[in-house]
Parts: sequence; C-alpha cells; structure tokens
Amino acid sequence: MAGRATQKDVAKAAGVSQATVSMVLSGGGAPSIPAETWQRITKAAKDLGYVPNRFAQALKTSRSMTIACIVPDISNPFYPSLIRGIQTVTDGLNYDVIAVNTDGSSERERHFLDWARQGRVDGVIGVFFTLRASDFGPLVEAGVPVVRIESSKKRGGDLAIDDIFVDSHAAAFGVTEYLIGEGHSRIAMVAGKGGPQGTRIMGYRAALAEKGYADHVVIDEEFNEVGGIRAAEAILASGFQPTAIFAANDLMAIGVMQALRDRGIKIPEQIAVAGFDDISAAKLVTPSLTTVAQFQSDMGKTAALTLMERLQGRKTGAGTALEMPFELIQRGSTRTT
Repeated sequence: MAGRATQKDVAKAAGVSQATVSMVLSGGGAPSIPAETWQRITKAAKDLGYVPNRFAQALKTSRSMTIACIVPDISNPFYPSLIRGIQTVTDGLNYDVIAVNTDGSSERERHFLDWARQGRVDGVIGVFFTLRASDFGPLVEAGVPVVRIESSKKRGGDLAIDDIFVDSHAAAFGVTEYLIGEGHSRIAMVAGKGGPQGTRIMGYRAALAEKGYADHVVIDEEFNEVGGIRAAEAILASGFQPTAIFAANDLMAIGVMQALRDRGIKIPEQIAVAGFDDISAAKLVTPSLTTVAQFQSDMGKTAALTLMERLQGRKTGAGTALEMPFELIQRGSTRTT
C-alpha cells in the first residue's frame, strides 16, 4: 500500500466501520465489541503497518496510551520477564509500558501512585511491598485501574483493584516438604526484608512444624546475592549446622551457593540449596538450582489482559483475584544422584 495506512484502510480490511476501528485502536473500546472483532481489527492494523498518531489520540481521548509497571527491583531477573509478558499484550493494543523501580520503599511506592494519579498513565500494574488496598483508593477514584501482582492468597474486595497471585505459602511449604523427603531434618532459611518473604517463611515453618523439626531463619537487609552470602555466613557461624538451606528467592540462593563454595562446602553432598522464582540464572549455576517456577511471563500477560478489560469497559465493579500456578523444579543443588 502506498503511503501511510489509515484507520479507514484498517476498517476496510477488517470489514467493520471506521468508528469501531477507532474505539479499538484508541484503547478505549466498548463492552459490546466481540473479542473476535478486536482480534480481526488488531491483526488488520498489524498487517497494514498502521501506526497511530499518539499525540492526536491523547488529545481526542484524554488518554496517555501508556501503562506503568511498578516493581521493587528492576535488576532482579524475575521482573524483566514479567514486563515482557505485559508488553506482549499491550503492544497489540498500541499501549506503551513504562517500568519504574521502588526498591521496595514505602515512600517511592506512594510517589509513583501519586505520579500515576496525575494522568501520566492510563493504568498501573505493580508489585508493592508496603501498600495496602486502601492506599489505592484515590488512584481508582481518579479512573486509573490497578492490577497487583501478589504473593499470597487474595479474595478480591469492594475496591476495584484486581489481584493476580501465586500462593507463596503453599509453594514454600512444598519446597520444605520436598527437602524433608530428601532426608533433611535441619533446614535453615534465608530471606530479605519486606515483600513476599514473610509468607514464604510461614510456609517453611509450617512444613517443619508438621514433623516437629526446628526452624532457623536468617533475614538480611538485601534480597539479592549479597544478602544471600551474608545470611549463609551467619547460619554457618550460628552452630545450627544445616544439611539444607532454602532461600526466599533465587538471587539469595545463588549468594548462599557462593558462600558455601568459598568455605569448601560441597553442594548438595554436604548442604543442599533451594531457591524461589526460577530466574534464567537458576539453570546456569553449578550445580543447577532447585527452585519454584512462577511463570512470570504468563503472569504478566494475565495482568495486562485484566487491566485492558478495565480500560476497555469490559470489566467493571468490585475487585477480583486470580490464582496463578507454580511448580517445584528439582535440579542438582538438592540431588546427590
């Protein structure tokens, strides 16, 4: 096609009216437009190379055509995979994604909520370590939908906040139960402060309590490799003498493995190590790391689809909660054979 494709061209290719194309490609939409029509229009736009005039759209619809993804640590490999999943959905609907980092700080989390409420973005997807549901009230009242990525069971509520969650308590219980099944009775745990760690510690303790085994938890300021090294050194100096260490995330687990190697301790023959998240590095370390897969790309896609349903008016009313799966991935860091 000569020249730049227009909405009129997309309408002709999709067999619908230009008004319908405008509603779909503006990101506004209407509940009455069938999903099949949405797909046909977005495919036609992609095939024709349609590029929207974002500035004109913003003036016409009072939308920024931008989604904020608020995360505690953009350097943690868990989050880029999550963001990639979000973009898989938003790219097809002509939305951009801005990722911002909070370091798990209450002040920064509140700052970015205020920033979003000023009309900088049309919707928010985020992982929040310190905020409660009520803190999102002003944002929702301003017409900015919110989807939270959570690490514990949620039920939805009166406020129109949607939650996508993995049951970290059940996952941590499963990891600990697996280690017990491998013959370990002295299992230590390392964790950072805030976020999902508390729920994962409770799952770990519940599994040990069922067998009458003692727990030993070391919490470091940092939820990364450095924190894992320091926490492992504290365990080794404590006299607890573990035969297995469970870390609340993979970065800490990799730090634990480094600390053990520095001491000449064989993994898993002398001390087994397990993590949580199944980041890409979990398969690359030696030995490869036993961990919990959360399928963060799928989580991101689900969160983005949920947010778009709110933005397009196809989802209204009270908040909802959707549980996502997890899977224990058994690898060399806990297997002696």
